[in-house]
Amino acid sequence: MRQHRTPRLLGTLLLVAAAGISVVGAAPTAAAKTAAPLGQVVPAPASVHPGGSAYRITGDTRIRVDDSPGARRVGEYLADILRPSTGYRLPVTSHGGGAGIQLRLGAKGLGGEAYRLDSGRGGVTITAAKPAGLFHGVQTLRQLLPAAVEKNSVQPGPWLVAGGTIEDSPRYGYRGAMLDVSRHFFSVGQVKRYIDELALYKVNKLHLHLSDDQGWRIAIDSWPRLAAYGGSTQVGGGTGGSYTKADYQEIVRYAASRYLEVVPEIDMPGHTNAALASYAQLNCDGVAPPLYTGTDVGFSSLCVAKPVTYDFVDDVIRELAAITPGRYLHIGGDEAHSTSHADYVTFMDKVQPIVAKYGKTVVGWHQLTGATPAKGAIAQYWGLDDTSAEEKAQVAKAARNGTGLVLSPADRVYLDMKYTADTPLGQDWAGLVEVKRAYDWDPGTYLPGAPSSAIRGVEAPLWTETIVTGADIDYMAFPRLPGVAELGWSPASTHDWDTYKVRLAAQGPRWDALGIGYYKSPQVPWPAA
Repeated sequence: MRQHRTPRLLGTLLLVAAAGISVVGAAPTAAAKTAAPLGQVVPAPASVHPGGSAYRITGDTRIRVDDSPGARRVGEYLADILRPSTGYRLPVTSHGGGAGIQLRLGAKGLGGEAYRLDSGRGGVTITAAKPAGLFHGVQTLRQLLPAAVEKNSVQPGPWLVAGGTIEDSPRYGYRGAMLDVSRHFFSVGQVKRYIDELALYKVNKLHLHLSDDQGWRIAIDSWPRLAAYGGSTQVGGGTGGSYTKADYQEIVRYAASRYLEVVPEIDMPGHTNAALASYAQLNCDGVAPPLYTGTDVGFSSLCVAKPVTYDFVDDVIRELAAITPGRYLHIGGDEAHSTSHADYVTFMDKVQPIVAKYGKTVVGWHQLTGATPAKGAIAQYWGLDDTSAEEKAQVAKAARNGTGLVLSPADRVYLDMKYTADTPLGQDWAGLVEVKRAYDWDPGTYLPGAPSSAIRGVEAPLWTETIVTGADIDYMAFPRLPGVAELGWSPASTHDWDTYKVRLAAQGPRWDALGIGYYKSPQVPWPAA
């Protein structure tokens, strides 16, 4: 496998685009005819108008940014991406003018994540109202360049960008991916790598599943045994691990530099064995169970009747909210099979106001709709195509009453599901999920009775019962993750499997260059080696 680009280099490229940068280079040569088609990117842009000459980045190219800190950061990011493979100096400057690649902030009439990309003989200009839009425009620019641009050594080029105009904005504001660090623990560096991969496809939420039966992964000062003892193991009995608050804040900062918002999850009242094992008083009988390293679900529950339970929840949410600048805090709520319905409703009625007290918006798995979702809460739907009509109706009713929905149907976008029966990793309880199945559905019409206005977006969870290494993450996420990202970003009118699979196939050489080992689905016409 080729060496993966360092997070610092990946980060710089993304930042440059977000900043409002301009790159100046020489006129294109006849080789411009080999430029990738303007619309051959993932996610599909909202509007593509090809035409005119291609632009060629050369040794004379400069990256021009405005005087804002955001533009400068994105400019440096872009330069770090381009320098190793092109071998060019690519100075980042806010002085001078002329042709090149220009990233301009302050455009009126564009949303916060929208951008416009204009390419022609004289250069490339990316325009946006906010740095996030420029950043997303840079991701598009990156995909328009040859895949070899992702490599860490000098490549021959030429570095051509097709001529024309792209106008682009997201369909949904919530485009997420979840990483379960509880079943198996992943280091800060491994999470950063995943963030870089998500950013390439304009994902803007990283949901971290920080607690479960098998491990507690975030330090809580007022309850120190949660991480020290509850985080000491994982599925299969390995040593586990946990994040210090500094570790977590480093992940949050890194995600923010790629315009991703971290959504932390503390799952409760079920999926809590690691906490129950750490503190006996959280159990109704006052006896701490042993640590758990298996994969069963539904057997654990916080003691709903004990006042200490809510002291615990308050402390955890207070400390986690204080180091989470994002809007959301996920309280889980799924598979609470050991909690009676009455106790579940009581628990959620007491816990949701605690989240609000510390300035966060509640997110919960869709079982939250069986209680009374707080005003403004988001329910994350993870049912199947054949989930009962009654359960779907309960979620849809909550949506009609104002609860937002993020869609994560398990038999469509759970990245831990096997591709085929022969897939060496993953599970199959929700079925087999090949690449076409993960892509070929419409979030806007998926849940009967739920108004389209209630759909906040989509999220692709990756549970890690069988996922142990960074290479495992890559193999299960790619090539399905880009399709979920497209469902969240691109207009419904662009969703077409036959055209998508061709654009997806063109991503293969890019993943090779980035060192991403992916599943080569026979459904996708991958280019010959």
